[in-house]
Amino acid sequence: MATITLQIPDELAQRLEPLQNRLPELLWQLLELTKKPTTIEQEITTHSGDIPTVYQEVLDFLIESPLPQDIVNFKVSQQAQTRLQTLLDKNRESTLNSMEIAELDVYEQLEHLMILLKARAYSAI
Repeated sequence: MATITLQIPDELAQRLEPLQNRLPELLWQLLELTKKPTTIEQEITTHSGDIPTVYQEVLDFLIESPLPQDIVNFKVSQQAQTRLQTLLDKNRESTLNSMEIAELDVYEQLEHLMILLKARAYSAI
């Protein structure tokens, strides 16, 4: 097995840290997606079980090319909010397992993304 060393921005490294064990698999998926553009939907569906539900919600929202007002009004589903609350409660109790820590990191990253998107959307309104 080969080892590859990459220089990437610190912010990207922090975002990739929860996924470090899955990077080879994710790179293969990316290569497959770029190799076969006609099967992107099939590939995403096949591997969508690996993606947290909240991430799928945000992706589905963004793929629809929302208007700035739609971005400002966007909220994740009640199911996603309930899951976040569960993760936060477990975090306060220090009972999160490694998968839940990674999932909580996804929520944090998506929250940061949506804050930035909403700020830009406000300026466009």
